[in-house]
Amino acid sequence: MSPSPRRPTLADRLQREWLTGGPLSTALLPLSGLYRALLALRALAWRLGLKRAGALPVPVIVVGNWIVGGAGKTPTTLALLARLRERGLRAGVVSRGYGREGDGVRLVGPASTAREVGDEPLLIHLRGRVPVAVGRDRVAAARALLAAEPGLQLLVSDDGLQHWRLPRALSLLVFDERGLGNGRLLPAGPLRQPPGRPAADQLVVYNAPQPSTALPGFVAQRRLAGAATLADWWAGRPADMATLLALRGRPGLLAVAGIARPQRFFDMLAGLGLRLDTLPLPDHADFATLPWPPGAAGIVLTEKDAVKLPPGRVGALPVWVVALDFAPGAGFDAALDAHLQRLCPPDGSTPDRNARLPAVQGAADAAARR
Repeated sequence: MSPSPRRPTLADRLQREWLTGGPLSTALLPLSGLYRALLALRALAWRLGLKRAGALPVPVIVVGNWIVGGAGKTPTTLALLARLRERGLRAGVVSRGYGREGDGVRLVGPASTAREVGDEPLLIHLRGRVPVAVGRDRVAAARALLAAEPGLQLLVSDDGLQHWRLPRALSLLVFDERGLGNGRLLPAGPLRQPPGRPAADQLVVYNAPQPSTALPGFVAQRRLAGAATLADWWAGRPADMATLLALRGRPGLLAVAGIARPQRFFDMLAGLGLRLDTLPLPDHADFATLPWPPGAAGIVLTEKDAVKLPPGRVGALPVWVVALDFAPGAGFDAALDAHLQRLCPPDGSTPDRNARLPAVQGAADAAARR
């Protein structure tokens, strides 16, 4: 049987009201007003030149969102990296490394652990096959990565849309079904910044069945790509659909997900005919203690969870890792190519590196309008 559901908390209630509004959200509006004022002051400091972006010798593409919580940035980053690799471009990734120990700059390597560098950067390094650096100061992380990998032609920032010191030549804005939620800023709503107008150097990707805001964008296609045993996954062997479908009807299996929206993962498994008990965990769950009951006959989990579980930790328990196939949507590749012509011109001319900060301008304009 599935574990007993936990009792809803005040945080759960606030999460619900972030979508539709409600008395708790309304009560927090004064704090949202203070947050808006601080954002406006911060944007003004950038516009007056009191604060400046760091300089980097290669273009930066930022993958981020306006809303808190997992909207699909990491799958979008992996899909972007695959397209850059197909076009012969060498890219590296910078990230804060949410949930890791410490804030300093660190290069991700074969011996890195999720505790040291964060689960998502480690997953990107393993799945994306690219060099990765983490650090609270993403400009410092970018410089360290470029020093270690001087042949890189592009940098991709996994998150960092609100990290204004990081220059960017292109931004990918990712939305899921929540869209803009109740339209309110933190903490009364889920918005990290006031929504701005679409810019020429922004592409919008909807990690949802259909667009969830008024912004024009590309509707992503997502499906499960298959499964691999935990040992095979760590050895770099690809997941395959036959392995995943072979789990149909196998008794006693438990699906585990420590991601922002675990039910989405469970629903995708059910859509393939896998009837599994489920165990949702908090996003970025550290797996310091194995969370499943001792009687489990086998575990099915996400790649984000697998990076925290070297095979030796699970003993003889069968564990399968399920991979996601994520495509940013029809027309995305052509739009990306148009920007890459500008960022990495094939004729060797000087690229348009990181001339503008659309997030700063958008936040300032939106704050001024309210």
